[in-house]
Amino acid sequence: MELDTGHSFTAVGIRGRRTPRGLVVPVDVRWSDMDAYQHINNARMVTLLEEARIPLLFAPDAPTKPLEAGLLVARLEVDYKGQLRHQDSPLQVTLSTARVRAADFVVQHEVRGVDDDPDAAPAVLATVRLAAFDVENQRVHRLSAEQRAYLKDFQPEPAPA
Repeated sequence: MELDTGHSFTAVGIRGRRTPRGLVVPVDVRWSDMDAYQHINNARMVTLLEEARIPLLFAPDAPTKPLEAGLLVARLEVDYKGQLRHQDSPLQVTLSTARVRAADFVVQHEVRGVDDDPDAAPAVLATVRLAAFDVENQRVHRLSAEQRAYLKDFQPEPAPA
């Protein structure tokens, strides 16, 4: 199910589609992302997760686009639950938000292969806490009310009882 939110979710040639669980972004796996065992290398996975966040945060019409000038990774956790390989490309990364606060917020990632059922257990779960940062003054700054509202709109809908 796709939701119309009034935002394009297109940035740098990457598209995303809105679902009740969050924004699903396809991310292409490059041959260089593989390790000697033909799995996606753990360090490269962090880069792929970063690429998946681009349409959510930096799409041309997103109120969070100005954060391109300063956004710090304050915490990153990645749990590898299954194997992903080149043939699983493009990866389907579902992004949602949590704990949207005055100056920081959390983005949750669920990574599945291209042919995986959207309800299947993800191969990778990741959580990143990002903080708005003023590079010129070298300090964290507050998110605007519009930015906080936009980010809160990506909190997943509660599961039916």
